Amino acid sequence: MSVTSPAAGSPVAEVPEPKSPILTAPLINSFDYTRSLGPVLSRFALALRDGRIVGSKGSDGKVSVPPVEFDPVTGAQTTEIVDVSTVGTVTTWTWHDAPSPGQPLDKPFAWALIRLDGADTALLHAVSVDSPADMSTGLRVHAVFRAARAGRIDDIAYFAPGETPETAPANTGDEIKGAEEGRVVIKTPITTEITHSATEEESVYLDGLKKGKLIGTRIGSGVDAGRVYFPPRGVSPADGAPAVEHVELPDTGIVTTFCIVNVPFQGQKIKPPYVAAYVLLDGSDIPFLHLILDCEASDVRMGMRVKAVWLPEDQWEHSIGNISHFAPTGEPDADYETYKDHL
Repeated sequence: MSVTSPAAGSPVAEVPEPKSPILTAPLINSFDYTRSLGPVLSRFALALRDGRIVGSKGSDGKVSVPPVEFDPVTGAQTTEIVDVSTVGTVTTWTWHDAPSPGQPLDKPFAWALIRLDGADTALLHAVSVDSPADMSTGLRVHAVFRAARAGRIDDIAYFAPGETPETAPANTGDEIKGAEEGRVVIKTPITTEITHSATEEESVYLDGLKKGKLIGTRIGSGVDAGRVYFPPRGVSPADGAPAVEHVELPDTGIVTTFCIVNVPFQGQKIKPPYVAAYVLLDGSDIPFLHLILDCEASDVRMGMRVKAVWLPEDQWEHSIGNISHFAPTGEPDADYETYKDHL
């Protein structure tokens, strides 16, 4: 259904229905963030591994949990680390009705600030109770440790109501990197998951790739009049002039500019050296980035004629990855004058 202006002068514009089906897909980005905890937080991590909790004592005698690296009063580096109790008092809390994956508990629970006995600051953690009626400010709670501990705050599985300390079970976790030197290194997995909805032009482009076609768009007027964009654009980025037609392009083109990758990095699928190049497809006006293989990296040059090497058809997806790489055709190089305006 299109959206139309409800009254004259309204800023709400008419939005036409898309002419092509809109593609959506889950998009998951994840990586392991690796960091060193330093000399102070490393001692906190190693205490957690051992089923204990420690804090830092400042020049004013106050104990901070977790420990701080520098004295809050003088700014001097922290040197005094002290043990505190695994039992404490809830100072404030909030109820969490719908836990997300990766959170401390898979049932409703309370997030709470807990001031451990012997500490002057509060620690944020989860409290496992059956309902909000079981929570209150002033509630006495104790830490419940996991069996497999890795020097992370979630070595404490959760806090539970009760005054009696609970002895941590024998640690079944793996050896902690940097533990012997007192400089703990931990990995924190970070993941973002969304549902991506492609634009109409992206949907046409991706659907074309699934069918082994390279689809661009031609701009109808303005600064970019007649220019063909690949991947396609709905409007000119120069002045907003709309595209007027889809253009099916051949899978041949020329190398405009390129770089030779010599440095290995984590997750690299191709052994260096190899070439990443901008390829200007025949009939298009904007080059796009892809790999050049099937030749020595040192043989790649500007103006080289190349052709797409596709994956087997049964492996095609809605992805430019359907093209494994581009390879030299053996044809004579293009004259510089024919592509100098597309660098």
